[in-house]
Amino acid sequence: MCGIVGYVGREEAVPVLLQGLYKLEYRGYDSAGVATVQPDGIRIIKTKGRIKNLDDKIQQEGGLQGTCGIGHTRWATHGAPSDVNAHPHQSQNGRIAVVHNGIIENFLDLRHALEADGYQMRSQTDTEVVSHLLEKNDTGDGVQTLLATVKQLRGSYALAILSADRPQELLCTRRDNPLIIGVGQGENMIASDIPAIIAKTKQYIVLDDNEVARVTADEVQVFDAQGQPVQKEIQTVNWDISSAEKGGYDHFMIKEIMEQPKAVRDTVSPRIENGLPRLDDAQLTDEMFHELRNIHIVACGSALHAGLVGREVIERFARVPVSASVASEFRYRNPIIGKEDLCIVISQSGETADTLAAMREAKKKGARTIAIVNVVSSSAAREADSVLYTWAGPEIAVATTKAYSAQLAALYLIAIKAGLARGTLTEEQARNYCQQILALPDQITEALRTRPQIEHLASLYHNRQSVFFIGRGVDYAATQEASLKLKEISYIHSEAYAAGELKHGTISLIEEGTLVVAMANDPDLYEKTLSNVKSVKARGASVIMVTDQDVEADPEICDFVVKVPTCDPALSASLSIVPMQLFSYYMGLFRGCDIDKPRNLAKSVTVE
Repeated sequence: MCGIVGYVGREEAVPVLLQGLYKLEYRGYDSAGVATVQPDGIRIIKTKGRIKNLDDKIQQEGGLQGTCGIGHTRWATHGAPSDVNAHPHQSQNGRIAVVHNGIIENFLDLRHALEADGYQMRSQTDTEVVSHLLEKNDTGDGVQTLLATVKQLRGSYALAILSADRPQELLCTRRDNPLIIGVGQGENMIASDIPAIIAKTKQYIVLDDNEVARVTADEVQVFDAQGQPVQKEIQTVNWDISSAEKGGYDHFMIKEIMEQPKAVRDTVSPRIENGLPRLDDAQLTDEMFHELRNIHIVACGSALHAGLVGREVIERFARVPVSASVASEFRYRNPIIGKEDLCIVISQSGETADTLAAMREAKKKGARTIAIVNVVSSSAAREADSVLYTWAGPEIAVATTKAYSAQLAALYLIAIKAGLARGTLTEEQARNYCQQILALPDQITEALRTRPQIEHLASLYHNRQSVFFIGRGVDYAATQEASLKLKEISYIHSEAYAAGELKHGTISLIEEGTLVVAMANDPDLYEKTLSNVKSVKARGASVIMVTDQDVEADPEICDFVVKVPTCDPALSASLSIVPMQLFSYYMGLFRGCDIDKPRNLAKSVTVE
């Protein structure tokens, strides 16, 4: 959520800041602002709405000079979207400007104390208290001032600070929110994510929690919470800026849908050796699966839906109890988890606040943790006992597609590895599944050929107000992701139900013209699902069935049939989801929705 960019160097800062903010639009926001140090002090321009509004306002106000500055895109938490509540926020004396991602949980207490000392608040935000605290605590040394200030803060934050008294210096720190430092030649940057810096440099440093950095044009100094210098590894981005651009597609979402064969291939191919899974890069050994009591999968949103598929597949292959839990609920129910348990956390960004909190709870109770993440050196990757990277490349659209597919592939590998280690899969069975997993990229390519048919179906049904998805087993898990994609992109109300649950209440909502999408990719469950399809059809529903090539669906029962390649039912979610991603995309397109930046949503949810 939100985006931070900072620049210090030889160039004018504002063009660099705006370019960086545009690259962070996918994170979700409702206002934007920039600040630079000028000869007469700090000047701030900010506005409600899109970055284009900010760009226009800067031009209308005659530009903004300075070679050191900070920028921000805000997603409202404390206070409605407005020019006043937008970041940066300024100290009372005007000498300090601050941008902030996260939530200061004790801001009301701090606000009241500051007001008692004569500080006047201009906004409703929690962030403004930080700017006043920095002024109040100022010792003349920026690092010591910031260290003293963060000791008073409770909550999560990434902070970037500009001071008129130190006009060629940026300060930054983080706790439970991502922040990187781009390392260049005669210029350096601060940012929430790599796309904001990659036009300038591919070299970067990842700040750890509670570290503080002083950044000038020629130097980056990092200190721990006690103010002692810390030596940081400089890492290198292994993808090109073109990977974070549309590449001729109208939207990032459709580009990333079409990139799924590569994302899955890159995730699985290096990890299957001599026909069997090899997960040495993630330190997943046979021994860790031998005495397992339970596996807990914890995630949010689409990552949770991948986990629901993973639960089905791991239980089938490894014959060990698996739960899939919403991360935001997991730690608050005092989960029963111990040293014989394994906790798998899934997060595209590796910075999802609820997922990180759940992982820390599991570790505290003694469980071993595995993180399935896409972003190298993210918090989840650094804190987990083992990490299995999904090599999906940068994902810019808010609604995930290729990262979800790569997460599924990673879970399949874990399931086979666990089954082999526990003796519940023979080597022959494991080789067969690995062969099918290696075939998935080509099968996903074939599933993408449904695109013209799906566009036609979206043209017929985009005016629907409600859509229901039904399925059984793995298909039910897949319908939950299909339903989420549709509501995210098209704003159509949609729900996913286990097909057998229809008669327990939901069928009362089916009426003439209601659209029902049925997934039926398991031969053992096909007849059962078909009986549920018949029941909604009898009540006037329009039915789209997503099934495999081996099924001859009755045209009297289904209005349309979408065929995907045939594979083992355990792996079918990787194929059945593809036409549903396309369906969501085209439904949103026909309804005139903002495809890559759905309303009220953020790419990386870094607050609880």
